Amino acid sequence: MTGGGYSIFDTMIGRCGIAWGLSGVVGIQLPEAREIETRKRLYQLYPDAREQRPPANVEIAIEGVEALLRGEAADTSDVALDMTGIHAFNQRVYELTRAIPRGETRTYGEIAKGLGASGAVISVAQAIGKNPCVVIVVCHSVLEAASYTGKM
Repeated sequence: MTGGGYSIFDTMIGRCGIAWGLSGVVGIQLPEAREIETRKRLYQLYPDAREQRPPANVEIAIEGVEALLRGEAADTSDVALDMTGIHAFNQRVYELTRAIPRGETRTYGEIAKGLGASGAVISVAQAIGKNPCVVIVVCHSVLEAASYTGKM
């Protein structure tokens, strides 16, 4: 993550962190019990990042995250993500997940089928579990088949 930075910002649920690289957001860190723990986690994940003022596109991401965590509608679909270093399969999972319309859900199986890999349900679940951009890539829209409702 050369050229990257991070920033800590206030939300309704506590102080979150966001890290970015040259191409966009690389990760969102939800609040830990204390801000120092949030900062430690960001450092563990992005040791080359330095705290700095976020560029304009990251400011837009922060505003979207703040709104979403207040329970408001926010469109983060234009927020650029820097997926450098993320496995290609996981990138495709995140792209499909980002395309799920607000208020709708999909199953792991539906995402796998959308990737043309209907037997990759476990791999989809693992990718969702590793999602570095929670809130922007709304992973709670992807459910196990047993809990699937179709609409939220």
